[in-house]
Amino acid sequence: MKLRDMLRMSASSLWKRKIRTVLTVLGVVIGTASIVVMISLGLGLKRASLEEIEQYGGLTTVTVMEKDAFDSDSADAGGQKKKQTIQHLDDKVLDEILQVDHVDYAYPVLEADALILCGNYQCYTSLKGMPAEAMEYLKLNLGQGSLPDPSSDQVSPVFGNGMIGDFYNEKTGQSYWSDGTLPDIDLMESPLMYVLDTENYYNFLWGGSTEEGSTTAMPKKYMFPTSGVLAGSVEDYSSNSYAVWCDLEALKKVLKKEFRNRPIPGQPTSASGKPMKEIYYNYIMVGVDDMDHVKEVQNTISQLGYSAESNAEWVESMQGQYQSIQLALGGIGAVSLLVAAIGIANTMMMSIYERTKEIGIMKVLGCDMKNIQGMFLLEAGYIGLIGGLIGTGLSYGMSALINTLLSTEGSGIDLAAASGISYIPAWLSLLAIGFAVIVGMVAGFFPSLRAMRLSPLAAIRNE
Repeated sequence: MKLRDMLRMSASSLWKRKIRTVLTVLGVVIGTASIVVMISLGLGLKRASLEEIEQYGGLTTVTVMEKDAFDSDSADAGGQKKKQTIQHLDDKVLDEILQVDHVDYAYPVLEADALILCGNYQCYTSLKGMPAEAMEYLKLNLGQGSLPDPSSDQVSPVFGNGMIGDFYNEKTGQSYWSDGTLPDIDLMESPLMYVLDTENYYNFLWGGSTEEGSTTAMPKKYMFPTSGVLAGSVEDYSSNSYAVWCDLEALKKVLKKEFRNRPIPGQPTSASGKPMKEIYYNYIMVGVDDMDHVKEVQNTISQLGYSAESNAEWVESMQGQYQSIQLALGGIGAVSLLVAAIGIANTMMMSIYERTKEIGIMKVLGCDMKNIQGMFLLEAGYIGLIGGLIGTGLSYGMSALINTLLSTEGSGIDLAAASGISYIPAWLSLLAIGFAVIVGMVAGFFPSLRAMRLSPLAAIRNE
């Protein structure tokens, strides 16, 4: 018997018993939809957690800083911490890190405290200077303006979308976070004054004096043109929402000018308290080529004598938790499919009892035993295939409904609103359909054996 004939006969047999077939398929539909939706919840939670980690610094990023002078790793035999020589971060360190395997890029960051003034409003922040070309790695989504011009030697900041909420009224002390009202400031157009020597600025306001006893002079105020502002509202959070970026060389230049022959805040000094000739970086951001290599790169950099931090431990912990949740949810859904498998087995057994005489005639006519078994396996496979297709389609609808309900205002679940708490990738759909077919054929295997082993004479005499 040809495969085409077996397929036609199997489909015809199922069609003759419409109600029973529909009810059996319905069981597979429910089972398939259940297992897909349950697994999709685990996948959605895992994906949302990775997106959350990405917002807090990235999945493949390692932050390199100077080691503490009294680092715990340098303790002596008595457990006392020993002071060690600090390796300041400079261009030599940058080149050393770039030689580490799996490092995709490394760029330095120089931080400088600044007070931004605009009318009655002011904001205390930290300017983050970095090479203009390196800002491309941050994937800044600009809503206005552009990135700083690398050919310009002027500081031209890029504001995070949340920075406007940090400006407060100097007279009332009110800000967006206290009364919900945004200040009347256009970060792109309003004149913004920057004070880099904040210590002397407050000393001047409060009538302080220098160590020599003279009155503190008002430090210089700089007017920097804003280069750009990130897209998004004040409450749209990302790792860059509350950052102010600018060109590294331009920031170095203005800091040297402002603190001429004086220590720059946050920079190391000599033993006598005098400023160093070189400006060192606060930290170096390192990009790893793959998430699987983050831990390896972090350990290598630590062995070079620097402090290295990443989200690797957080990622491992979150993935372990959500994998357990995913297995538990998948097990719950599998119970429904197991019940459906029992229904398929029952349907096939009933079909054999009803078609005993037909099976006997086929054997007497010389039909191969394997063909008889294959015909019943195909019937069971048909049930699994139809139920799998419909169940998978239904699961997409259920997934969309879950995401819609949980993303509505007032649901209180930010995770669902971010990316959807239910996520069905293409591979899950194909796997579910294939699994349904396999379950159907496995459930029909033993009934098909019974059909193959029936005695031809007994089957023909059967009424």
